[in-house]
Amino acid sequence: MTAPNHHHARPTVINDNGAWCWFQDERALVDPRTRTLVVGSIAAAEGPGGAARSGNVELTVVDLRTGTSTVVVLHEALETDDHDAPALWRRSDGRWLAVYTKHKSDDLTRWRISERGDPTTWGEERTFDWSELTDGRGVTYANLRSMGGRLYCFTRAVNDDQCALVSDDDGDTWSYAGKLFTRPKVGYVNGYTRYHGDQGRIDLITTDHHPRDYDNSIYHGYLWDGALHRSDGSVLDAASPSGTASSQANLTTVLAANSHRDGAWMSHCWTSDIRRSPDGTVAAVLTARAGRTPDAAQEQYHGTRPAPDLRFFYARLSPAGEWRVHPLTKAGPGLMPHEEDYTGLAAIDPYDLDSVYVSTPVDPRTGSALAHHEIYHARTPDGGSTWHWAPVTEDSDVDNLRPIVAPGDPSRTPLLWFRGSMTASQHYNCEIVLLDLPRHDHT
Repeated sequence: MTAPNHHHARPTVINDNGAWCWFQDERALVDPRTRTLVVGSIAAAEGPGGAARSGNVELTVVDLRTGTSTVVVLHEALETDDHDAPALWRRSDGRWLAVYTKHKSDDLTRWRISERGDPTTWGEERTFDWSELTDGRGVTYANLRSMGGRLYCFTRAVNDDQCALVSDDDGDTWSYAGKLFTRPKVGYVNGYTRYHGDQGRIDLITTDHHPRDYDNSIYHGYLWDGALHRSDGSVLDAASPSGTASSQANLTTVLAANSHRDGAWMSHCWTSDIRRSPDGTVAAVLTARAGRTPDAAQEQYHGTRPAPDLRFFYARLSPAGEWRVHPLTKAGPGLMPHEEDYTGLAAIDPYDLDSVYVSTPVDPRTGSALAHHEIYHARTPDGGSTWHWAPVTEDSDVDNLRPIVAPGDPSRTPLLWFRGSMTASQHYNCEIVLLDLPRHDHT
């Protein structure tokens, strides 16, 4: 497998004000024909443009041939919250689709469609109103995936469970398809779900609830031929999404709460990323709190209590249906005092499951603490048992957070992240950077 060469490469600032959450996808996409990269983000008042730009839903359109970028506003002042970042889709007719929501503060899924071949020019905004289904409790996130010739938009909606809209016209119009999971709500919301896959099969990993409210495990399943399957291929729901649904806890457990791994007890697991290769192999990055005892692992870390010891794990599903979970590296303490399970996150290369990019304040080569979150590249020769590490950023004076490897062009590795200061999902002063590299033979 080939890999990019990061030595001596320097990222380019493509947007001076923006950030994203990690439960909507694809957040960035490449059109390989025109070598155009599009990435979505939300501007904040602390960054350039101040209050006048705050809450703008923005797209940065990058010509990878020249390196020039253009920032397009999809919706002015929607809401200053990184959860509102748009999901992107390249339609078969050469147009782009962008779908976005507020962060549980209204019941609208919004979308716009670009002109043919031109993601800098967009048609009018349209909306789907969930209020009759949600009783006005709000919706969050958009994830665009196709299955069986239909386009799905997965959204946290009814009962704060994972639900889906469906489109038979490539996103021109949408209708409610049903729920993926259902269970009594605990705390803030129900499961946090990451999706990958198009055409025949959509893989997903999910939690029970929010990790601050519940000692989560991580579960895996996949949608195929109109049914929801466990990892081994057995059917959980013969019709999914639908009006009725099972609990996600009936899927295959990947990382169990209160399991002993990496020399410690793990709890309050969360989902970071998932990708699937053409041969059927699935890889995922997960996080968990570590503790000396099961009780210590489950502690809530508020006030004067010590910050949690968060860990990254790499999970791999073989085509035979067997999960193997390996330690990846330490993720440091929580990114924010009030969000103790937030990490800098990690991104799997969509065209090379042996390649992972990690944001961490702990040097994975030595275990020493760093002044800021740095981006590291990890490569495994053996399915995740061992890792070789190389820095992408070093000696930074700000945090480098939430990497993305944008899919679309297998010949290149468009690595994106944002850097700056972030104190909340609604308060940050960060710029978006791009390191776009061709793949080379790994040495």
